[in-house]
Amino acid sequence: MKVIKLDAIDSTNEFLKGLSNKQELENFTVVTAESQTKGKGQMGAVWASETSKNLIMSVLIKDFLSDICEIYNLNITVSLAVIEVLESYNIPDLSIKWPNDIMSYNKKIGGILIENSIKSDGSIVSIVGLGLNVNQTNFENLPKASSLAVVCNKQFDKEELLFSIMDKIESNIKLWRQNAEMLWSDYTNKLFKKSVPMPFSDQNNQNFMGIIQGVSPVGKLQVLLEDDSISEFDIKEIQMLY
Repeated sequence: MKVIKLDAIDSTNEFLKGLSNKQELENFTVVTAESQTKGKGQMGAVWASETSKNLIMSVLIKDFLSDICEIYNLNITVSLAVIEVLESYNIPDLSIKWPNDIMSYNKKIGGILIENSIKSDGSIVSIVGLGLNVNQTNFENLPKASSLAVVCNKQFDKEELLFSIMDKIESNIKLWRQNAEMLWSDYTNKLFKKSVPMPFSDQNNQNFMGIIQGVSPVGKLQVLLEDDSISEFDIKEIQMLY
């Protein structure tokens, strides 16, 4: 595993993407930064992070996805890897808020952004970005955010976390080839607010009640509605109100 350490960068995902377009990189090449000026979240949201306090990383993953319909499989392997590592550090009440937010209690402590590109030979190369709030304690104007330091009242070693997460991502990818069904089940069971009646808002800002059941094979959220039907929603079509 090759690790490229940067001081400040606009986006580790963009840096790694550009590097992989210029040269052949080994699988699981990692880029980390002490700060990034244009960190990205889902749907163009900005990921804000205090300098040197948090784990900001992107990893190149190839030879895993073989079909565009399988893209969500990588979400599962990566988000479970992060959860499993954090469990080993005794971080309490962990869950995955669909599709890729890492939660402790009701607070977001991390986010994953996966960007895929299809090469001319049909192979799929993925850039997996992870922002994990580690030692940051000031979350002014971010009422739904927290960090490992806040939750556990102690400081953590970012580099140790990085290598633990990378080891777990690699082992989960191997495990996927042997037992994808088990990882799907683990992911479903880790979903934030699964099986709990929750208010949602749709893309027309209409509020409704629903109960999360799981995620479809292509990554849509499956929600049981009040009329006992199950609807599937894409990320732009639904927002959980909590």
